[in-house]
Amino acid sequence: MRQRTGPSRTTLLLSDGICCDGFIYKYLWDDLARMASVAHWNYRGHGRSANPADPERIGVDAHVADLDAVRRELGDPPVVLVGHSFGTQISLEAYRLRPEGIRGIVLLCGSYGRVTHTFKNSEVLANVLPKLSELATKHPRLTRALWSRVPSKTALRVALFTGEIDPRTVNPADIEPYFHHVAHVDFPMFTRMLAAAGEHSAEDALPSIDVPVLIVAGDRDSFTPPDLSRHMAETLPKAELVMLTGGTHVAPLEQHELVALRIEKFLSDHGLA
Repeated sequence: MRQRTGPSRTTLLLSDGICCDGFIYKYLWDDLARMASVAHWNYRGHGRSANPADPERIGVDAHVADLDAVRRELGDPPVVLVGHSFGTQISLEAYRLRPEGIRGIVLLCGSYGRVTHTFKNSEVLANVLPKLSELATKHPRLTRALWSRVPSKTALRVALFTGEIDPRTVNPADIEPYFHHVAHVDFPMFTRMLAAAGEHSAEDALPSIDVPVLIVAGDRDSFTPPDLSRHMAETLPKAELVMLTGGTHVAPLEQHELVALRIEKFLSDHGLA
């Protein structure tokens, strides 16, 4: 975990997407620290965190318990939960687990759940993943070797070519650390974690979340399609939606100045920092 003391005891607690190690917060880390205290933590088997001792304890509930432990380790200050991608599910479930002390939530390019069923507005990933996970379980050495040998620069070129990342609005050098980190994440663990995220949903919890929520979405995000963000904004009692024109799944890097300004306004409007 890394943390920085800011002008307020209120702590913006940052949660990542799967296979991420804070790269999405490259610019926001400094921007947010001017508003409040900030802290960023790693999921099991990600970044500075070791692989889970129990390989089956990789679902949403396990990570939500970890986030709650991080809150306590920080001294249980008032927090605003900030989640990108998978971090959206974690943040919503963290509120359900223990809402006390959570003053607000910021959701960046994420969904309330069942992400493998909505990826690119298709069931393809949900249908393919069980076989992929089975292969990874039966042949862990082979899949780890193949997974780790994909050059990060090659993966980046593919993402640029397919339009998943827009080189006109993001510096490719800001994305390459993600692909480098992906290559070092345990592949069998990744497939189990993604499968668990794909079958989880916090949709039923949305109407009961009684704190201000800022939802930031990109209208070109094919990983978590923007209609999911619109649905969250309509269902959460105290939500506001910012739809970024041209934004993809990495909108917090593409349009980081605008994202920072909207978060600052959200915090100021609701007296959160």
